[in-house]
Amino acid sequence: MSTKKYYLNGKFIGDGSLAVIAGPCSLESQELGLRVAKYMKKLCEERNLLYIFKASFDKANRTSVHAWRGPGLEKGLEQLAEIKSLAGVPVVTDIHEPFQAAPAGEVVDILQIPAFLCRQTDLLVAAAKTGKIINIKKAQFLAPEDMIYAAAKCREAGNDNVMLCERGTSMGYHRLVVDMTGLITMREFGYPVVFDATHSVQKPGGLGGMSGGDYRLAFPLARAAAGVGIDAVFAETHPNPKEALSDGPNMIPLDQMGKFLDDILAVHNVTRNIIQ
Repeated sequence: MSTKKYYLNGKFIGDGSLAVIAGPCSLESQELGLRVAKYMKKLCEERNLLYIFKASFDKANRTSVHAWRGPGLEKGLEQLAEIKSLAGVPVVTDIHEPFQAAPAGEVVDILQIPAFLCRQTDLLVAAAKTGKIINIKKAQFLAPEDMIYAAAKCREAGNDNVMLCERGTSMGYHRLVVDMTGLITMREFGYPVVFDATHSVQKPGGLGGMSGGDYRLAFPLARAAAGVGIDAVFAETHPNPKEALSDGPNMIPLDQMGKFLDDILAVHNVTRNIIQ
């Protein structure tokens, strides 16, 4: 059961309600980000859900060196600040190196630690020192019970404002599976738990030099996670995923996000009183 609660934009994460973290994989442009943020904010307000906009200023973990990475730290943070102000929503973004933590922490509300980097002590400590909420993604190779050590690094650096995020576990090449019991394990640590529905259906490197995936599978997986018990759902979305510059195959089309949320809420509202 989650014991910690985080207050953002008039609502809580970790109080039994469902928060939504959603946006394009990469910050392709301020215009695209603002369009997605305003659309998702409206969907979430209609459903009385906390919405947090997500986009990455730098995709430093792309499969190919030639792949699009994003606008970079300085320009990206400027764009995220504008989106946050104009849309009136909290913002989360990834950091990949310790020096990025402080400037990103001046702009965003949540710092996200990529799955590949969740054991990088210097990165976790730098994120913790900002005082921001830290969403730590579980590595594809890591057991759920081992995430307590990643959280402990932040706590011992003076910041226990942590969320733990499930995003699938490697099962052979180009294949991820989700062990739903891991959500239960991580929730028992006392931190809010996030389910990353779209990265869980990714096929890393599955398209030869780029990742593949099937966004349609995010719908049943998210419903299952809601049945097990989560505090927030993470989903990448784009108005036209086929034209997206990163992670297109596993991003949910923006016009399907209303159904996606309704599907999850239908399960969440039935099970929340049993789980809490």
